[in-house]
Amino acid sequence: MDKNPSIKCNVTECRYNANQDKYCTLEQIQVGKHDQVTSDVQGTDCNSFQRKESFT
Repeated sequence: MDKNPSIKCNVTECRYNANQDKYCTLEQIQVGKHDQVTSDVQGTDCNSFQRKESFT
């Protein structure tokens, strides 16, 4: 899969990570939050994350 230069990602455990390039290979991602109201980065997640099989 080709990297998407619009989405940076350093989560190497994700199946959509472009390995050494530190980019996502998806065309778009879904970002979610933990609570109804969030005020910092720790309250958000990439809901498109899927763990690589090699990390199971």
